[in-house]
Amino acid sequence: MDEHDAPDVSDAAAAEQGARPRRRRPEPTPVQRALSLLVRREHSRKELTRKLTARGVQAEEARAAVERLAGEGWQDDARFAESLVRSRVAAGYGPRYIQVELETHGLDAAQVDKALASFEGDWRELARDLVARRFGPERLEDLAAQRKAADLLLRRGFDGEAVRAVLRGLPED
Repeated sequence: MDEHDAPDVSDAAAAEQGARPRRRRPEPTPVQRALSLLVRREHSRKELTRKLTARGVQAEEARAAVERLAGEGWQDDARFAESLVRSRVAAGYGPRYIQVELETHGLDAAQVDKALASFEGDWRELARDLVARRFGPERLEDLAAQRKAADLLLRRGFDGEAVRAVLRGLPED
């Protein structure tokens, strides 16, 4: 009998009470681990590989598992990027913030541009809505409130043109 077949104390107690002893589950494969992460939410290749290695999977096995799942359609960087764009837009983030976040996930410039282009809304309108939610629907009259609004928009990744449009109430182009 090897160490995996040896009953532990809880197995012996369960046998005395007429219950089945617990069986140990086999260690999940790298592909199974990656798939369990992907069913929760989309991940980029870089992120998925990093999470697998953090969970004790060898780097080469992690890369192979991610490649296999990408080949089978379970992992897709383009789908991940569009999902991230939708999520960040809903949270009130601008294009520059989202661009930087996508780049940290290992996406190249073409993938980032395509994902940002998938947003069919207006960045200025998104900035206006964010300021209205944070500061109220009235126009920002005093300089301190305008400065706070501008700082918020810049931190959230909106460009200077969007900030000026919101603060000056410029009409949309």
